[in-house]
Amino acid sequence: MTPTKLHTVQLIEQCRLCDQQAQLEIYNRYYKAMFNTAFRIIKDSAEAEDVMQDAFLTAFTKLEMLEDNTLFGGWLKKIVINASIAAIRKKQKLNEISLDTMPFSVVEEEEDIALDIKQVKIQTLLTTLQQLKQSYSTVLSLHFIEGYDYEEICDILSISYANCRTLISRAKESLRKKLITV
Repeated sequence: MTPTKLHTVQLIEQCRLCDQQAQLEIYNRYYKAMFNTAFRIIKDSAEAEDVMQDAFLTAFTKLEMLEDNTLFGGWLKKIVINASIAAIRKKQKLNEISLDTMPFSVVEEEEDIALDIKQVKIQTLLTTLQQLKQSYSTVLSLHFIEGYDYEEICDILSISYANCRTLISRAKESLRKKLITV
């Protein structure tokens, strides 16, 4: 049976045996979602791609730590989130400033420009989310987009429950204010 027809659990078993075809198939199945997760946190496509690649390498080298193969997707996502947060902290520690501070857009053909209202609202929300303070956008992305509850966010960010609730509350208020001005 070829790797593309195998179930994810079977592919993980093959990955444990260092089967590169199985690793490639797992990568192809998960890379888009993991890139999007990293990008929402990091806000830099090149850095998000680097973090995603490193997360896959980490996952493949530490597969023995995964006890249940059916939980691979969630486990990988947690690795990506932790790596993304670590990259942000490292960047803040080094006080790096991104050269890509100018927003840009790609003009597409006319039929692609016609977006329905729902898509425009979602895009406005995501754009506004990226304009928030880093801590606010990270916590809101983890809560609303990734679906983590307060306790999981506390674990991921290594903060207290009260701090998490306060941070999310302030982030929501900041987002609300920015959306009113849009």
